Amino acid sequence: MTPETTFSSSLRQELAVVTATGLYDDPENFLADAVRTFLAARPDLREAMACTMYARGELSLGRAAEWGSLNTEDLKAALDRRGLLRQADESPAEIRTMAETALKAAGRKSS
Repeated sequence: MTPETTFSSSLRQELAVVTATGLYDDPENFLADAVRTFLAARPDLREAMACTMYARGELSLGRAAEWGSLNTEDLKAALDRRGLLRQADESPAEIRTMAETALKAAGRKSS
């Protein structure tokens, strides 16, 4: 998808003017800056996008939290509010081993 094929003629004209100012080398740099600025002003949108990218499998839980400027617990809560399931890449055996290791480290026995 290129701006020439997806944007209205008035938006294409505005993007051309942005580069004519000499402040941006190309429309893509301007748009990237504009999106970063917009997302900084709209943390709700940034959170929603982080959740969506996680749900699509594009980002891990930790990376989605980082991208959304959230901690992992806040991202988990956001996923829950949106009815999105968290996915574990670990097998049941790996999860069991991690749980046993955690219990052993805490001085408790596994059942």
